[in-house]
Amino acid sequence: MGVLDGNGVIVTGGGRGIGRAVSLLAAAEGASVVVADNGCEPDGTGSNPAIARGVVAEITATGGKAVAVTSDMSTMTGAEEAVKAALDSADQLDALITCAGIRRDTPIWEMTEDDWDSVIDGNVKSVFAPVKFSTVVMRQQRYGRVVMMASDAGLGAVGASNYAAAGEGTIGLSRTVARDVGRYGVTCNAISPLARTRMFGGASEELRPPAGVLSADEMARIAPPFPTRHWEGESHPDDPQSVAPLAVYLASDGSGDVNGQLFGVRAGEVYLYTYPGIDRQLLSYGRRFTMDELDEQAPRALAFGASDPLRG
Repeated sequence: MGVLDGNGVIVTGGGRGIGRAVSLLAAAEGASVVVADNGCEPDGTGSNPAIARGVVAEITATGGKAVAVTSDMSTMTGAEEAVKAALDSADQLDALITCAGIRRDTPIWEMTEDDWDSVIDGNVKSVFAPVKFSTVVMRQQRYGRVVMMASDAGLGAVGASNYAAAGEGTIGLSRTVARDVGRYGVTCNAISPLARTRMFGGASEELRPPAGVLSADEMARIAPPFPTRHWEGESHPDDPQSVAPLAVYLASDGSGDVNGQLFGVRAGEVYLYTYPGIDRQLLSYGRRFTMDELDEQAPRALAFGASDPLRG
């Protein structure tokens, strides 16, 4: 018995990296999986239908159920095709896990309009489009699970303003979708993973800024992962397989009480983020601040001691 027995599940970006690991585990847990991946390069260019079909072959070779959709998930027609494939192959759609994404890192002053638009489409619209069509079905059947892969880039990723905007956009989208569909028995949660893939080639300890510059984890006050010298497992702690169990859990019936949350995964550890909160404030007691008042009080009451990612 698997936690997804008989379920119809779509995994976008399911042909490589985290998406592939999620597709394989979802199938192993009994789901009929739609592997939706156009096989593009990390920067979003090109396509290779063999990528998704290869994962389907892996699943079916071990007795699992899967079909491939090789359309672009950032298009409305491609996203709708994935939903139709789930309904055709499994007669139902129980979960959508969005793992598709691209990167085009460059300093903001060198970023082109195409760099920006492509990354926003490849990371945000590729979530919006399948979520739109999936939630139409889930709302009607009064059940569903949506899991979105996001990122910590919005905490301050050097040279990745487009990817940072996309990551924060996905997090905001997940929280709003959770409010939209929660009353219909549908949940929506997000995961900010750190894994070694084509988009992130190094191990987690290598993904650090220069000395003296705060990392995104440090800005968010995330403690370093526990040492993994005694890691139990065949693969590296930063392998995408470390992300897949949380994604499959959030796609299962057992996660029905979890909605609108953001999780993190680092080297086999799982985090739950809090919603943004107010750290400090200035009170005006029923009137607007004057510019002179802000000029005098803001440096002492708001800005004093605040972290600067360039100085620590």
